[in-house]
Amino acid sequence: MQRRVFVGLMTAAMAVPAVSGTALAQSVEVREGVIGSPDAPVTIIEYFSMTCPHCANFHKDTLPVLKERYVDTGKVRFLLRDFPLDRYALFAAVIAHCGGNARYPAFVDVFLETQQQWMNAADPLAALKSLGQLGGLTTEQMDACLADEKMIDAVLEMRLEGEQTYNVNSTPSFIIGGKLYAGNNSPEGFARIIDPLLP
Repeated sequence: MQRRVFVGLMTAAMAVPAVSGTALAQSVEVREGVIGSPDAPVTIIEYFSMTCPHCANFHKDTLPVLKERYVDTGKVRFLLRDFPLDRYALFAAVIAHCGGNARYPAFVDVFLETQQQWMNAADPLAALKSLGQLGGLTTEQMDACLADEKMIDAVLEMRLEGEQTYNVNSTPSFIIGGKLYAGNNSPEGFARIIDPLLP
């Protein structure tokens, strides 16, 4: 795993005060992850699954380029939305949200970057919890979130919205300018979609 991902996660974790597992489960609101300026002229919505290898490749190879070219320059706001394809993707999504909205994008980065390691572990959920602990969550906090039916329902509702509103049926899928683009793409391929939408 690249050290920078853990550094980013730990930095975000330290910025959010720790709370008890029960309090956390009651207070955590499942929301989409937001990267970039709210005033950006173009919004990209990504629907992804934590167990999707194509999603992991996008986050590893393509998203950093898009961040540098478009997000960091204020041209694009990037929204992360869960579309779990199986139970472990659902577990990972809930744990990622368990840290609160400020830490959610960092947890997504870590879980996707280490996807093969935790998915191929003898106990994938235990491996996810170990990563969660490195990000500042306690076992009690994660267990409380995983037992919180409202959090689970909210993640599944995010998937359902993608299906019903945008006809998403695979991951990764991107909504750009209101149009659905299914599958990963190169930075240049995304540029051909994004650039005509910029003022």
